[in-house]
Amino acid sequence: MEAFLEEIVRSPRLTLYQRYIDAVLSDEQKKREQFYEEVREDQKAEFINGEVIVHSPVKIEHNIVGKLLLKILDTYVQINGLGFVGYEKMLISLTRNDYEPDICFWKKEKASLFTPRQTRFPAPDFIAEILSERTEKIDRSIKYDDYAAHGVGEYWIIDPVGETIEKYVLKSSGTPPTYPYYELALKVRTGEINSDVVAGFEIPVRAVFDENENLAALRKMLSGSGFSGLKD
Repeated sequence: MEAFLEEIVRSPRLTLYQRYIDAVLSDEQKKREQFYEEVREDQKAEFINGEVIVHSPVKIEHNIVGKLLLKILDTYVQINGLGFVGYEKMLISLTRNDYEPDICFWKKEKASLFTPRQTRFPAPDFIAEILSERTEKIDRSIKYDDYAAHGVGEYWIIDPVGETIEKYVLKSSGTPPTYPYYELALKVRTGEINSDVVAGFEIPVRAVFDENENLAALRKMLSGSGFSGLKD
């Protein structure tokens, strides 16, 4: 990335590039305002690089995985007063694009500023996307880059078919200007997975894919025994 930008900066065509980029972004902004006016609460829609993407209904495997992670993450966050967990219909407005992640989390410092009628939200601290055939390319490319660029500290990519979780953590290049990027911390099917962003959150991987494992983890969490979490 640094080399690519350096080449553009040194080009005698820099001003021409700027004019072209400004024209593209100006046109996109008009389309974006129209998107805000026309998008409905009953739609799952995103605005990505000037295009409105309306998502089709999900398969049950996608719904089950989302529900299981939501239950255990939201319960943990509420018990420990860590912030706010959003699910699917939270419109995340970044500098160019608007997304509706499957699951996202804001620390309480950000969440405390939300208002009851708010409809657009800043970059979360944690995002999980559940793959589907139609969304995998975007989840692994545009969203991957955009989430990192806007400081989303941790990104989980969950495969409901392969039953794997990929955990990416935010890093930055060592020399200024710094460029944030994701580094794969682990890819797992079994064992435990923890969050670097949601303090103390550690769960069995199978609790995201198996309802019985999820229920067992929730029981341990609520009883306070045998579950990794914040200490008094």
